[in-house]
Amino acid sequence: MTTLPGTLYLIPNTLGASDLGADALAHIIPEQVQAITSGLDYFVAENAKTARAFLKLIALRHPLAKPLQEITIAELNVNTPAQALAALLAPLLAGKNAGLVSEAGVPAVADPGADLVRLAHQHGVAVRPLVGPSSLLLAVMASGLNGQSFAFNGYLPTDAALRAKRIKDLEQRSRAEKQTQLFIETPYRNAAMLEALSANCQGGTLICVATDLSLPSESIKTLSGAQWKSLLGAGKGPDFHKKPTVFLLLAQ
Repeated sequence: MTTLPGTLYLIPNTLGASDLGADALAHIIPEQVQAITSGLDYFVAENAKTARAFLKLIALRHPLAKPLQEITIAELNVNTPAQALAALLAPLLAGKNAGLVSEAGVPAVADPGADLVRLAHQHGVAVRPLVGPSSLLLAVMASGLNGQSFAFNGYLPTDAALRAKRIKDLEQRSRAEKQTQLFIETPYRNAAMLEALSANCQGGTLICVATDLSLPSESIKTLSGAQWKSLLGAGKGPDFHKKPTVFLLLAQ
């Protein structure tokens, strides 16, 4: 008798809050998603510690299938070798359902989980994406920039000269294609990124800084490059040090 493969559920995480109560969590993660998550005992996560914290939040309203210490959480991150993916998928091929969880937000978007999703498709495993917060889409929604055409560019170079060139290239592309350009930065370098944007973008280019999306400390502001430059010069930059932030620009 042939064993049917399990289902790979793509489970959204919060965008950084680990101290939410059950009611607050419901505003970010739908109840049905919480219920599905609570019924699984095998997870593949970018970070096992973060995943456990997330499951503790889920357990506030939905009892877990097993005690947390008995739930298997395998890690899949940027350091996971490609040859390890088969072992991560093996329980699904044996019939077990699994949850793929990112460190924050939706899995497989700006997240190494995409490699496992692709392998699941190759082996006929059903993939079911669940509804939850995406910092990228929330940022586009709230920016006031072009939501009809946009592109996510990941991280920009850390080298100042290369970063300046990349910003100018993205600005030129934005102008030519009337396309919003999105990117992220390691949170402790947020200030350096905004300074680079204000220094290298033309004064009329719109720049949005979206920080701690969906959290109580959420902050979203869209200004022109000239306005950001003036604020930074006056020491009135945003409060975003070490806070997850999405940057967006749209050249006019």
